[in-house]
Amino acid sequence: MPSSALPQTAVAETLAQKIAALDAARLPQAVRRKCEELLIDVVGLAVTARNEDYVKSVIAACDDDGPCTAIGHTRTLSTAGAALVNGTAIHGEDFDDTFEGGPVHAGAVIVPAVLAACERHGCDGKAALLGIAVGVETMCRLSLVAPTLTHKAGFHPTAVFGTMGAAAGVGAVLGLSPRQLVDALGNAGSMAGGIIEYLAEGAWTKRLHAGWAAQAGIRAALLGRAGFLGPRTVFEGVHGFFHAFAHATAGDFAAVTDGFGAQWVTETLAFKPYPCGTMTHPYIDCARRLGRRVKADDIVEMVCDVGEGTVHRLWEPLAAKQHPANGYAGKFSTPYCIACGFVRGQQGLTVGLSDFSDAAVRDAAALALAAKVRYRIDPQNPYPKNFTGHIRATLRDGSVVEEHQPHMRGGAHEPLTRADIEEKFLLNARHGGWSDARAAAVLKLIAGLFDGQVDLSTLRG
Repeated sequence: MPSSALPQTAVAETLAQKIAALDAARLPQAVRRKCEELLIDVVGLAVTARNEDYVKSVIAACDDDGPCTAIGHTRTLSTAGAALVNGTAIHGEDFDDTFEGGPVHAGAVIVPAVLAACERHGCDGKAALLGIAVGVETMCRLSLVAPTLTHKAGFHPTAVFGTMGAAAGVGAVLGLSPRQLVDALGNAGSMAGGIIEYLAEGAWTKRLHAGWAAQAGIRAALLGRAGFLGPRTVFEGVHGFFHAFAHATAGDFAAVTDGFGAQWVTETLAFKPYPCGTMTHPYIDCARRLGRRVKADDIVEMVCDVGEGTVHRLWEPLAAKQHPANGYAGKFSTPYCIACGFVRGQQGLTVGLSDFSDAAVRDAAALALAAKVRYRIDPQNPYPKNFTGHIRATLRDGSVVEEHQPHMRGGAHEPLTRADIEEKFLLNARHGGWSDARAAAVLKLIAGLFDGQVDLSTLRG
């Protein structure tokens, strides 16, 4: 690209100026409240996964002890190591927050990166609040530039946008200048990655993506602070970020910068009621209601109206989705999630962590029902702006029973309350082996974290 074609002011430069102008004390109360809720949710998720094999593997792979906290573990690690372990654990059960417009999972990337940076560099709670707010906002806004195209290109949006968000968030924590922030973002573009081939057989790599993005963002911010030059046209350039990860250079770049620091999409983050792929949630709600209305043996088939952008991840190949390879693969199988929701609805129960074990996805009744589930693409489906569900069940007597869910519970249209989020935290902490007394003490710590020093020692062990 000839230099004359380069923009006078790049997207990253505009974004960096807006980030550098922010003050934690002036953040809206709604943003602060959302960041507190995010802390509660992610800490509980790190604890619930702390004894899982994939978390043990990541810790075993770290050879860089240091001063930073791996939540739920006695061993302390380097800044990058703690971010990697915590991010992997938080995202591991796919029970973490979602930004519906992306979709991306911001908390599992941004919170580990910011907390590790604060521990390592002695930053206080106000810096942590600013870093989380900036990182989440940056990551979510970037996902709006070219919706659905990153997934279609074979990349995990949380992985690639998360690296950028973490660089911005840690940059805010460390007080980087606009020039340093531009370099941090420019460098982060060459650190991002994360393919979605985990879908083939339920491999663990999706779990790793959030932690890898968190530690990469820390590196990018430190390089920016040290003056390592990155391309200022990292976003819109002909060889830039969106060219690489979305196969496009055109996009709504105004979604990144317009109103940044004045209007906060962070306020709309959704918290999950089920530990599985977000777009399956409205279908689970529909299936649970169906389970209270009809018997499984009376169902001939269930046809779901779906958004085209969800098919390649959650529906195809259909035969494999109807018979998931393992428990983790079940989290990204709408047919299995529907079958599970139906069975739990009949029992008056919810869908929980135990429904995504390797044993659970081999349950004969669930598999028989999943085999009856298929989809059709609805061109009017609003995905990714809104996640909906619609199941049309045909019964043996020829009658049709339908259920429709207009939005995701836990999202902007029907948010979970603070009490709901704290209850989820307590259940997750209990699942991870913490006592209720310890969990209550941690809730108290989180409530005051943004007002004092960042001391995470209570979260160890």
